[in-house]
Amino acid sequence: MAATLKALRALSDATRLRILALLSGDELSVNELQDITRMGQSRISTHLGLLQETGLVTGRREGKRSFYRLATPPKGAVSEVLKLALQAAAELPEHADDALNLRRVIRRRQEQAEVFFNQVAGRFDRVYGPGRSWQAFGHLLLRILPPIEVADLGAGEGLLSELLARRCKRVIAVDNSARIVAFGAKKAKKNGLKNLEFRLGDIQDPPLEPKSVDLVILSQALHHAEDPARTLQASYRILRPGGRIMILDLLKHAFEQAQTLYGDRWMGFAEGDLHRWLEAAGFKRIEITLVAQEEEPPHFQTLLATGERTA
Repeated sequence: MAATLKALRALSDATRLRILALLSGDELSVNELQDITRMGQSRISTHLGLLQETGLVTGRREGKRSFYRLATPPKGAVSEVLKLALQAAAELPEHADDALNLRRVIRRRQEQAEVFFNQVAGRFDRVYGPGRSWQAFGHLLLRILPPIEVADLGAGEGLLSELLARRCKRVIAVDNSARIVAFGAKKAKKNGLKNLEFRLGDIQDPPLEPKSVDLVILSQALHHAEDPARTLQASYRILRPGGRIMILDLLKHAFEQAQTLYGDRWMGFAEGDLHRWLEAAGFKRIEITLVAQEEEPPHFQTLLATGERTA
């Protein structure tokens, strides 16, 4: 009876139900659980500790990382409680997003495509090195670009477009402000960038032919779109087979002043929503990763989302 009561107490919390449902399919590390749920490490560890006390979850260490999985299915009353708990977890509002993010994490693990950019960035300015700068690194990375055709949607004044045009075959910068488009075009002409073209248009229906570019970039532009899902569908339309989309945008936040200060329509995006919209648009090999977090309030976090048009 004591074991059954412990299980009932442990499973009375919605957060623990979420964790239990995630561990029912795969062994996951604390970091992976953080990535999926967007909860803090201490909060997750506390809930895992309670689940371990009941014998529902077991853990192991591998170097500095801790991994957890569902324990060998118990028998008797506790087994029935566990079945009901997993059914209840499927009814939680976070369940769909958790399932999407779990698939993303497992796929990333299987493809060994872990992104270490944050770790590199964290070390970059720690020790001085002569000639060691982001500007130099940027030029090095630009040399890697193949001669592709790029659509920079919501390009603004075209800073990113200008950089890309120095190496890409052609860059088309799209913005809905006639003044900004005129400014960008004038600057591109002044800098002798004949392969950089500015076009006036809506990112939800960009003025480009179907299957005309190899890469679509939406850099901090999607949160200005009236209909983000439609924007991603339009991006898919203008990509050639084998082409990719790259999105830099904010993780969903609660800083409402962004709507008045910066004219944002959307206060960032949940990873699950981005994944759903990309998938619905037709993209495959979707990856979404948190790549930056501001140290100062309101601590905006930046997501990098990528996908491929395979056909």
